[in-house]
Amino acid sequence: MKYSTILFDLDGTLTDPKIGITKSVQYALAKYGIHEDNLDKLEPFIGPPLVQSFMEFYSFTELEAKQAVDYYREYFSETGIFENERYEGIIELLDVLVRDGRTLIVATSKPTIYAKQIADHFELSPYFDLVCGSNLDGTMTAKGEIIQSIMNEKKLDRRQVVMVGDRKHDIIGAQLNKIDSIGVGYGYGLEEELRGIGPTFYVESVIQLHKLLLG
Repeated sequence: MKYSTILFDLDGTLTDPKIGITKSVQYALAKYGIHEDNLDKLEPFIGPPLVQSFMEFYSFTELEAKQAVDYYREYFSETGIFENERYEGIIELLDVLVRDGRTLIVATSKPTIYAKQIADHFELSPYFDLVCGSNLDGTMTAKGEIIQSIMNEKKLDRRQVVMVGDRKHDIIGAQLNKIDSIGVGYGYGLEEELRGIGPTFYVESVIQLHKLLLG
């Protein structure tokens, strides 16, 4: 499929951030006397905006959730940010796409400042024209807003753009901006979650994503 511009989610799409994110959530919850030893239970925090997740999964008020995010960042900014790894085959895919003339952009709900650090540390930055995320003050966290900001800044043709991500928020954000989407099944979104939202395409692996984007 020949899209000239490809937007990639970061967590669960380019990299596997499970350890860093779940340990950061674990640290934040402990500040409220909530001790969660099973990091697997905290996987739903990977992807969606954090304030929303603390409110949804632990019934925090909005004020409590915002404070929890501050605690989260105490751990994440120093340690959790680097408890992460690239998915196998991602660098090879990005390299081929760039050599094929595609424009690649990171579109993430993670704060831009952290997303850029991760992209630099894991040697992703050379492949991307732009890394766009949320603001530290809690604004522009919705994927739809982030995609819209990218579309406006780069003056992109919607027909030539696709969003690649592992959670329903990525697909919904693409739909709100009237662009195509690819749900990836190797991240942290369940297949039924993704298919239920109706992505343009669905793939199970990086290899399938490679074939779809370059086929």
